[in-house]
Parts: sequence; structure tokens; C-alpha cells
Amino acid sequence: MSVRALMNGRYELEHAPVPGGAMGQVWFGRDTRLDREVAVKFIRFPDDGRDEVLVRRFHRESRVMARLEHPGVPAAYDWGEDGDRPFLVMQRVRGITVHDLVSEQVTLPIGWAAAIGAQVCAVLSAAHAAKLVHRDLKPANLMVEPSGTVKVLDFGLSVAPTLADFSKITHSGQSPGTPAYMAPEQLLDGKEPGPASDLYALGCTLHEMVSGERPFTGPTSYHLMNQHVRDNPPALRELCPEVPARLERLVLDLLAKRPEDRPASAEVVYERLLPFVRNLGTLAGVLNPPSQPSPIRMYAGVLSRVFADAPPDVPPRHRPAIHIPNGEPTGGGATDDGDNPESRSRLADMWFDRGDYPNAARAYADIATELDTSEDADRLLYCGKREATCYSRVGDGHRALRRLEQLLRDFLPVLERGDTRIAQLQREIGLLQLSTGQRREARRTFAGLSRDH
Repeated sequence: MSVRALMNGRYELEHAPVPGGAMGQVWFGRDTRLDREVAVKFIRFPDDGRDEVLVRRFHRESRVMARLEHPGVPAAYDWGEDGDRPFLVMQRVRGITVHDLVSEQVTLPIGWAAAIGAQVCAVLSAAHAAKLVHRDLKPANLMVEPSGTVKVLDFGLSVAPTLADFSKITHSGQSPGTPAYMAPEQLLDGKEPGPASDLYALGCTLHEMVSGERPFTGPTSYHLMNQHVRDNPPALRELCPEVPARLERLVLDLLAKRPEDRPASAEVVYERLLPFVRNLGTLAGVLNPPSQPSPIRMYAGVLSRVFADAPPDVPPRHRPAIHIPNGEPTGGGATDDGDNPESRSRLADMWFDRGDYPNAARAYADIATELDTSEDADRLLYCGKREATCYSRVGDGHRALRRLEQLLRDFLPVLERGDTRIAQLQREIGLLQLSTGQRREARRTFAGLSRDH
């Protein structure tokens, strides 16, 4: 490997930079002091002249990355200047970007698209909790490592609109994102991007991973931005009939034009993606084979068992032992009676009748993930409403309301207008809105119910 001379007396860089990077230039290299591989990002000045605004912005990026500690974000190691060129030293990430993965495979399996999206949600949850908005989320900024973990790259455009010490620094002539993945509010003058803008970009990315196509593909940047602001995205099931209806609904929710119409948070999107994270087979040429030991997967395997057998918010000692007919006594796995849906439904009902609402909620939720909205409508409605009732019985009316609202979104495209099941759902949503103090929303719900039925 050919290298440049030592930079800053410490970092030995490869001979050529990594291709790409509109605002910065990345070099791979080695930290000679600590003997580890690194990635070094230099600021890219226009016309080769130093720009103090960009220097301050680059310095802010370093502080942003140092502030955000998460396994899904490359670690920031160092910051300094080489001559008059500021640089940021980061953890080197090996893998393949989702952009390249989709280019090679055209579409990704549903399970893997959901797994990548769910990991991104975990990173966004940490970023948004730290009052940071990425605002340039896209497939090219997502790296899948050989262990299957996902790294979210390039927080260089991130903003922290509510933190005075991390205020946004703009530069004339620079786009605050990538048009193909930018939310309408980012494209409209005077609209500050927020966490919902990142969720919109995630919706664009999920759409592309599952269908192989971006939701909007205008011939010019102007047409593309106009589509994001004015046009409805194509429904995934029109492009890929095998896509589950609830995943299509989630993507459409993420691509809502108004930020307030999108899911409430990255955590909500994570919960809605998680049921689809299954059947994660090998991605050829991307993942290490299962036979190869993976310390990362070993570590994650242990963490996945933390609280796995405990119902939400209930200490294990409070969980009753339930005797399953023709089986062994158990303390609470929702699927301990095998994969027979009828047996699992009876078990969920048993927990419900005994007042073990956390276990019952988990069981009803597990059953619902395997049901089809059109083929198992009555059963899915039953499980979903029972799950919501469980949340309400333990005092979590807001979570119960979210579950019923999700049910309504799932069934509106499936059931005919005027179906009494829709009316019943709307009535129950209105009552929950009243009980949780949302009087204005309840008034709208009941007004719509009166108008439609």
C-alpha cells in the first residue's frame, strides 16, 4: 500500500482519497501512535480558499460526533489542522453501503430491509434524544458491516435546533441534504428540519430497499423536489405484491407530507418494523458466514436475552406460573405452547382473564404479526383490540390509543367504506382520546364518525 508522508506527525494516510464526498474528503490510514486503522476526513474548501464559516461548521461536526455515542455511529477520535486544512479522525468502518447493496441485488429481502431500518431507528433514537437531526439520511450513508450491524455515516449536515452551543451553520450555495431523500419541510423556505425529517428520509430508504426504486425519480432536481412536496408516493404493493400490507402502511406513514402526520418517533417506527425482522438469511458477499465466530453477534446475542422473559414493567417475581393443558407449567413466554395459533390464542385469553395483562398483550401482539389484514381481518381485529385493552388496563392509555390507530390505518385500505368494524374502531379511538385528555382530537374523530356512518 502506497502512503503519503505523515500528517500532523501522527497519521499515515493511503495514497488516494476515497471517491465521493461533496463537502469533505475522506482518506483511510493508520494512527501511528496507537497503531490502529482510521478514517480521516478533511474539509473541502471551494476554489481552494480557506472559508472560516466552513471551518466552524467542520469543528461543530467533530463536536456533534463526539457527543453522539452509539454502536451504530462511527466513533470520533481526534480533531485538528494540517496546515490550514481542518481534519476529523474517525473509526474506520468496513462493509458495504446500502446504496451499493441495492445496486447489486436490486431489492432486499423484507426481513433485511426491516432489520436495517430498525437499526437506523436505534441510532436516530439516540441522536434525537441528544437533540440532533441528521438531515442527510440516505442509502449511501448507511454501511452494513460483515457482522450484520449497520453504521449511520456522515453526521456532517446534522443540526441541533434547540441547542445554543450546537446551532446550525449554513453556507450559501450548499444543499442541506440530498434531494431524492429530503422531506417537504426541508425543501420549503423557512421550514427547519426536525426528527420527522429524518423519518421521512428513512421512509424513502425503506421504499428503495424493498422495491429497488426511489419513491420519486424526477428528471431534474427541481422536478424531484416538486414531487416530494406535491405528489403522493407509489404504494409498495403495486410495485411488489409480496410486501406485507402493514409494512406498506408504515412506509406511506413515513412519507406523509406533513411532519405531524408521520409516526411520532423513531422508537414507534422501530416497534412497527420489528415484527418483520425475521428469516434473516445470508446476504451473499456481504456477511461473514454463520460458521465464522462473530464477537459482535455473540455480544448482541446476550443483550437480546436481557428482559426477554420479563413482561413490560412487571418484575419477574410477579409473573404467575400458568399451566398449559397437555404441557408443562411456564412462567410466561408467549409462545410456550408451540406454534399452534389456536393454542397460543387460548393462552393469551387465559392470561387476559387472569389479569396478567403484560403477558397477554405480548401474546396478542405476537399472534397479530403472523396474520394477514385481508385474509384474517376478524382475528387480527380481535387480537389488536385485546392488546390495546391490555395497555389500557395497566394505565397506559396513550399506548392503547396508538395500537388502535395503527389498526385503523391497517384496515382502512382493506375494508369497504361504511364497514361497521371501521365505525367501531373509530368509536373506541374517540373514547380513548377523551380518556387521555385529547378532547379536540376526540371531537374530530366523532365528527368524522357521524359524517361517514
